[in-house]
Amino acid sequence: MLLNLLSAEWFLFRFDSPMNACRTIAIWLSAVLVIVFALIMLLTSGGTRKKCAKISLIVTIVYVAALSVLFLSLSFAEDGIKPILFYPLLALILVLGASGVCLYFRRDKAVFLAAGIATGAALIATLVCMMVHFSTGDPVTDNGIEDAGTVNTLALWLLAAVLLAAVVALAFLFGRKDKKGFDSRSIAFAAVCIAMSFALSYLRIVKLPQGGSITLASLLPLMLYSYMFGTKKGVFAGMIYGVLQAFQDTYILHPAQFLLDYPLAFSAIGLAGMFARTDSLRYPQVKFALGAVVAGVGRLAMHFVSGIFAFGEFAPEGQPVALYSFIYQASYVLPDIAIVIVVGALLLSSRTFRHEIERYTLAPAAGEPVAEDK
Repeated sequence: MLLNLLSAEWFLFRFDSPMNACRTIAIWLSAVLVIVFALIMLLTSGGTRKKCAKISLIVTIVYVAALSVLFLSLSFAEDGIKPILFYPLLALILVLGASGVCLYFRRDKAVFLAAGIATGAALIATLVCMMVHFSTGDPVTDNGIEDAGTVNTLALWLLAAVLLAAVVALAFLFGRKDKKGFDSRSIAFAAVCIAMSFALSYLRIVKLPQGGSITLASLLPLMLYSYMFGTKKGVFAGMIYGVLQAFQDTYILHPAQFLLDYPLAFSAIGLAGMFARTDSLRYPQVKFALGAVVAGVGRLAMHFVSGIFAFGEFAPEGQPVALYSFIYQASYVLPDIAIVIVVGALLLSSRTFRHEIERYTLAPAAGEPVAEDK
């Protein structure tokens, strides 16, 4: 595991290209903002703390949207993203940012409905363009898809189906207390959280040679969404996010491998909210941490199976492929989840933040008024 990290690309001090320079600056700037926000929350109280928390939220939304636009533009300029993917994704990010700002200033039925419709339409357009892109052109030069080679197709499909069934079963088992169906509120917040995770995914601390990165808590928004709205909605949001992740460093050997490494791996992140409504657990930090561990294990299982069948050729001579896959995948999945758990636990230690989370965790159905702060 240590050797994998030593041979990986580190981005804490990389200025060899505009993309890496911006990534390095953004990582440190984000760390500074987190520290500043934390100090403000510690040094203030009462109404001042609530006001600071609201300001921090809107700053975060605008900051994340700006990062998304910046990194997408740099990827486009460096030919990392094709026009058919760049323009709809850029429109999606702008819509999500605008929705987040609107929801910050006003939370009623009309705003939730408008945000839900706009983000849904932008997301559908993005996914359609993505399907067109990956189904046309030369697989290797245009889509990053390589020959499946010796991939054991039947076994890969069977294991993908089993893991998918496990995630769905857990989502429904622990989501029995969730509110049924999506409403405009949950759709709007799903879109905002997906966008935030997508933007933060560009803030890589380290990238491993055969793919996989440790990021600056990029999965935290998705996990908090699952914690707020439940596992069923969380799994769906994670699946959408996983599809969007295929925009970055696409590497596809086989359709089942694509499912395991992208939609299914990140759908498991939606299990993070599985203990949010467990009354026997008193502390929200514990509920979140336990759910995050399960989500991380689920994601690791997806990448582990994919690695065995699709990336075994990279295993050192004499080392079992299964052992290589586990060590390689764990070397970035586990640290990535650990960062999320630490940051999430710190956020949930704030009474003001917990209050904001509970407003939506326990909120009425869309169309009914959402309680405002006194």
